[in-house]
Amino acid sequence: MRIALAQIASTPDVAHNLGLIADGVARAAAAGAELVVFPEGAMCCFGVPLGPVAEPLDGPWATRVRALAADAGVTVVAGMFTPADGDRVHNTLLATGGGVEARYDKIHLFDAFGFAESRTVAPGTTPVSIAVGGVTVGLATCYDLRFPGLFQKLAGDGASVIAVPASWGDGPGKREQWDLLVRARALDSTSFVAACGQADPWTIGRDPRGAPAGIGASAVAGPLGAFVGQLDTAPDLLVVDLDLDEVAAARKTVPVLVNRRF
Repeated sequence: MRIALAQIASTPDVAHNLGLIADGVARAAAAGAELVVFPEGAMCCFGVPLGPVAEPLDGPWATRVRALAADAGVTVVAGMFTPADGDRVHNTLLATGGGVEARYDKIHLFDAFGFAESRTVAPGTTPVSIAVGGVTVGLATCYDLRFPGLFQKLAGDGASVIAVPASWGDGPGKREQWDLLVRARALDSTSFVAACGQADPWTIGRDPRGAPAGIGASAVAGPLGAFVGQLDTAPDLLVVDLDLDEVAAARKTVPVLVNRRF
């Protein structure tokens, strides 16, 4: 299975960000990828009011992404914001194209490191997987990386690949934690973990003003925890071939999903 991680640097301009997605989809399709993963907040960066940005899944933003995926013949997973009850929104992953149409609302909200995502975002409740070319792909978002139970749930439900769009905030030790958590969740679930982060906004000259805007370092880790590929901090495209036989072999050698008791 060939996948691509499209590491972009989203801005507050939704139309501009759609252009970044169009470019990433085209480049991934040209490289032969079946699945292209964009970051959390691909629709719009954090640090601006999200209520006015949020759109339903039949709104113009999702409709355009859906058309891009259909035209290119690929499955796209990209972060957006959808309306929720009251004044909050959902931090939503749109998965579309290649016979896929699904949403995942972020379950674990980033109330950490002095940030309170739950003030403006309502949590999801349900783990979600999709099927891409017969391969089950689980969906998770950013802070979900700190919760191994979700990854083992997705793997136990059949996922051999888990896509993780993110907008990983910078700070002391955060890059080390990102690398560690991506690899650890792959080990926990004996799955490929494809974690696509927002590029560092400073690489495009944008000051994130304290918002969790991304550090780059998008990576794919194999089912025994080794990195298969990783990007630097700037916008870029990572294309990786996944040998899914490695998942079966890892689960036979280290059967944590069978042996777990909690």
